[in-house]
Amino acid sequence: MNMDSRETKFGLFRFLKSFGYAAEGMKSVWATEQNFRIHSFMGVAVFLFAYLLSVSTMEWIILIILVFSVLALETMNTAIEKAVDLSVDEYHPLAKAAKDLASAAVLLFAICTAIVGAIIFLPKLLELIN
Repeated sequence: MNMDSRETKFGLFRFLKSFGYAAEGMKSVWATEQNFRIHSFMGVAVFLFAYLLSVSTMEWIILIILVFSVLALETMNTAIEKAVDLSVDEYHPLAKAAKDLASAAVLLFAICTAIVGAIIFLPKLLELIN
């Protein structure tokens, strides 16, 4: 695989190849990252819950954006961790800080997503109970 990002060629074939690289990245993050799989299963559960509770179109849009944003952020966290691992051979406090900060970004967004999910789902669940 040619990893030279300085190529200046354009065209349909190059564009289509980029989807193959993205698919390889998705397979890699799925195979190697437990948290990505957990977030994926939680996303499926959210979508199932949204279907069962008949959320509005706008709520669907919000939930889709949030779930896929968490997955994208988890993927970026993995990329940062791998780049840091590649750049250092032994423990370095700045390498640890970079990895911890990337992980914290995922956690913060996951908390935000859970709060928004609660705002969307709790009133619907309370309606079912009452």
